[in-house]
Amino acid sequence: MMLLGQYEAKLGAKNRIAFPKKLRAILGDKLIITKGYENSLIIVSEKGWKALLEGTEGRPFIHSETRDTQRFILGGASFMELDSKGRFILPLYLRSFARIKEETIFLGLSRYVEMWDRDVWLEYTKNLDKHIGLISERLLKGTEEKSE
Repeated sequence: MMLLGQYEAKLGAKNRIAFPKKLRAILGDKLIITKGYENSLIIVSEKGWKALLEGTEGRPFIHSETRDTQRFILGGASFMELDSKGRFILPLYLRSFARIKEETIFLGLSRYVEMWDRDVWLEYTKNLDKHIGLISERLLKGTEEKSE
């Protein structure tokens, strides 16, 4: 099944937060959370951890870009198991990285979930909404160049 949609949650006492039920139904109770891009966090199922290596898998570790990307993503990762109410404890270093205060947004993005501080997400989407046409065109041009 594909992960999609947007869900809101609040960080509670003891840095606990409930993982959305619809996303949990797909990913299960054993998850990996790590640093993402644009101050977001990435969440995958324990079984789906290889998705975190996308773009670096099979590339020689002698390339600094490969090492740096793996350090950032895998070195920043943490295993988490959801409790009976579907909650997990957000590690402090990840909370700080994503600037999460209290209100959060979970985004289902096909094979993984992003977690954002609500205010950071709202600010980011202002720019995204304005420029999505240009972003899509650049993405299409990059695809055309590779297929030539």
